[in-house]
Amino acid sequence: MATPHEAAAGPSDITFATRAAPGVVNEDYVAAGPDWAVVLDGATAPAGVDSGCVHDVAWLVHRLAAALSAGLTGTAGEAGGSLGDVLAAAIKQVCAAHADTCDLANPDSPSSTVALARWGRGRLECLVLADSPIAVHLRDGSIAVVEDDRIMRLPGGPPYTLELVRARRNRPGGFWVASTSQAAAYEAVTATFPEEEVDAVAMLTDGVTRLIDRYRRTWRDVMEELRTGGPDHVIDLVRAAERAEPAGRGKAHDDATALLVTRR
Repeated sequence: MATPHEAAAGPSDITFATRAAPGVVNEDYVAAGPDWAVVLDGATAPAGVDSGCVHDVAWLVHRLAAALSAGLTGTAGEAGGSLGDVLAAAIKQVCAAHADTCDLANPDSPSSTVALARWGRGRLECLVLADSPIAVHLRDGSIAVVEDDRIMRLPGGPPYTLELVRARRNRPGGFWVASTSQAAAYEAVTATFPEEEVDAVAMLTDGVTRLIDRYRRTWRDVMEELRTGGPDHVIDLVRAAERAEPAGRGKAHDDATALLVTRR
């Protein structure tokens, strides 16, 4: 089952849910405070690959979420401290936690996508690293999607070989993820919106955006389902679609996380 949560957050209401793919440990993670939110999606290690790390992917995302939560709590509403700075500091902290036990130079070291949102001082700030997008529903009815699609634009197109991913991960001209490189934090896609123009914000892992990428829903559809039924309902829609139309390639199921911020 998903784990749904609700929290009052000043001028916003935050709800979220996360659910593992059937039969596996959930490598997604979600956290939120009064004026910030974090969504992470750990990259499942391919079978037989030596990551050089004694920890699993879940360890990485839990540590990264804790470091990001602390950083966002300390900088929200203050001058300075960009979201890139917060992410870089969190990556540095996580690296320090296992530098003595693991080979951080290994190109297959555990990694995660990152979606960050922070609001206050009249603005909404968004940061996206890899394929966990943020959709911003504006009061004029439009939807702005903050996304990082570089992993889908590697040479040859998906599915990619392990060798290609290894060669292009956290490299110029490739794609960027949160792992062992602080530089990745400053390669993220960022956007800022006037807070008064924002009606709602959705933060999703690709286990949910497959509704759009694979099952022909639109961003407007997904936002409406989130606002009327909630994040747990949207994950139910994903699982129903997966059962009705099994994937031709790729994962039949994936960890799925959805977070919705509704502005009052």
